[in-house]
Amino acid sequence: MNRRQLFATTAALSLAVQGPAAAQPRPANVIFFHPDGFGVNAWGAVRMVTVGPDGRTEWDRLPHSAVYLGHMKDGLTGTSHGGATTHAFGVRVQADSFGMDGTTAIRSLSGFEGSIAREAMARGKWVGLVNSGAAYEPGTAAFVASTPRRNSLAEITRLVVESGVQLHLAGGERWYLPRGMQGRFGEGAREDGLNLIELLRGRGYTIVFTREELAAVPANTEKLWGIFAQDHSFHDRDEQTLAREGLPHYLPTAPSIAEMSEAALRLLSRAPDGFLLVAEEEGTDNFGNVNNAAGAIEAGTRADAAIGVFRRFVAANPSTLMLTTCDSDAGGMQVIGPGRQQAIIREGVNLPDRDRNGAPFDGQRGPATEAWLSAPDRNGVRHPFAIAWSTLTDTAGAILVRGVGLNAERISEAGTMDNVDIYRLMYRTLFGREAT
Repeated sequence: MNRRQLFATTAALSLAVQGPAAAQPRPANVIFFHPDGFGVNAWGAVRMVTVGPDGRTEWDRLPHSAVYLGHMKDGLTGTSHGGATTHAFGVRVQADSFGMDGTTAIRSLSGFEGSIAREAMARGKWVGLVNSGAAYEPGTAAFVASTPRRNSLAEITRLVVESGVQLHLAGGERWYLPRGMQGRFGEGAREDGLNLIELLRGRGYTIVFTREELAAVPANTEKLWGIFAQDHSFHDRDEQTLAREGLPHYLPTAPSIAEMSEAALRLLSRAPDGFLLVAEEEGTDNFGNVNNAAGAIEAGTRADAAIGVFRRFVAANPSTLMLTTCDSDAGGMQVIGPGRQQAIIREGVNLPDRDRNGAPFDGQRGPATEAWLSAPDRNGVRHPFAIAWSTLTDTAGAILVRGVGLNAERISEAGTMDNVDIYRLMYRTLFGREAT
């Protein structure tokens, strides 16, 4: 008896013969990962140090790529807050924008009165935000907070807390507590008397403060909030300052971006209607902006480990799109050497302070320290190199969009993607239709 004949029988007989109904398609998920300020050149430095010139990082293994164009409404170089706003709303805005166009409220490209994260929540999807920086960092916060001023740190933190996201993992405890109140990491700084940690507890969130506490979260937890530092989970200062003060790049008690992302996916994967996860490694940007090569490469290595987490999740959950990009290139990092500069870029020899054109050089421990050494190439050779910096600010550098999973082939097909196209691809995947 064929299927058409079965459908001609009574409903009861049909059910008896066919058994359970066919499985429904799984709802779509999107993971957007933003290693802030990390262009192709910086990823090259991570490759040299971690796997060598013939090796391939997790970032390298993402199968789809396009050139990213990130200009703002009023300038060529993207900003962290303007870029994040464009990603979140699909609307190109002024550089000095945080969930708005300057000081003007905006709708998203779809016409929804709010970001893609807000629309996802309105449609029943779970939303998670993960950041190695503080809760006010725009790479994640601009998806749920809108304010005329980027430096309204207390207000942004409050708006993030009140957003209703299912999960949030970041730093920034000082903006959760009233001035003078002692927290796990230091005193609060809020002037309005609000205790946002108690507010979160009242709304049913499990709150954790360390890597160990995050690892011990029960498997059935549905609302999770992590606060892992007084401000960022890293010390974004130059090498000399960190050495003088005896500080590591990252707080040892805080989970890495990979560990936070793994915890986030464990929780969000239970979402009945799919999820949106926005994750950011902020150290890649902040260390670049102080020209700390060792810090930037460590941050990039951590970001690469997170990409490994995401790639494995997509392999097991093919209804998921994972895409990654950044909105600018912090510091304009370049790998040099030795090439025609064999006389000064040599293993075990301190680099000069500057290149011949005046560009600052960075060795393994900062300026005027020994040259970097790559991991071995396929012949077992380790190559010395220098890091040179072009600026202390952000540049419109060589940036790629990369991705894997559901609809990721659209990245390669496009070849070039504007910053607004990040929103378009996320929207198409989450909701099954174009934004316009």
